[in-house]
Amino acid sequence: MIKILVVDDHTLVRDGLCRLIEGEKHMEVVGQAGSGHEAVKLCREIKPDLVLLDYQLPDIDGLETTQQIVALGLGTRILILTMYANEEYATRLIRAGASGFLVKAASADELLNAIQKVANKGIYVSPSIMEKMVSRVGQLQEEKPESSLSDREIQVLLRLARGATTREVSASLNLSISTVETYRARILEKLNLRNNSDITRFAIRRGLIDLD
Repeated sequence: MIKILVVDDHTLVRDGLCRLIEGEKHMEVVGQAGSGHEAVKLCREIKPDLVLLDYQLPDIDGLETTQQIVALGLGTRILILTMYANEEYATRLIRAGASGFLVKAASADELLNAIQKVANKGIYVSPSIMEKMVSRVGQLQEEKPESSLSDREIQVLLRLARGATTREVSASLNLSISTVETYRARILEKLNLRNNSDITRFAIRRGLIDLD
C-alpha cells in the first residue's frame, strides 16, 4: 500500500485528487495539506511514502517545501504537480530531491502511473517537459538566462515578477529586507534588466509565470 500525502491549496483540486487516489486498491491518502509548512509538519508526523505536491503554494513554494521534506531524512518520495510546463522548474526540483514532475494537464491514468513509478523508486517527468530538458543538453547556458540564477534568486524573481514588494518578499522567504535587495540587484545584473517591470516581462516571456 502506497501511503500518500496530498498537498494543494485549492480544496476542490485536493478533494478530486484524493478521490482519484482512493479509488486505487494499492494507494491510500493518509493526509492532506494546503500549504508548504503544513506539508512538512505532516511529513514529520505521519511519514508518508509519497507526497503529491503542488508547486504553487500560499506560503513557501514547491522548491523550498521539497528541500525541507528531503532534509527530514525520511526517504519520502516527492511528485510535483504543477500548471507550469517549464523545464527550468523541473530541473531545479529534481536537483532539490523531487522524484517526479507532472503537469496538471496530464490524464488521470498518467497521474496514477507517475505515482506508482515514483513510489517504486523511479523518476517520472511529463513527456513534454522531458523533451525540453533533453533539448537543453549541450546548449550554452546563455541561451537560458534564468539558468544563471541560484534557487533563491529564482524564488525572489518570481515573487517580484508577480508584483510583491521587497517587504512582502522578505516576509514570505524569511529573509531580511537588505538581503532581498541584494538578491534583486544580482538578478537585475545577471539578466541585464533595469527594474521590476523588466523582471515581470522577463518572467512572462520565459514562461515562468502566467499573464494573469
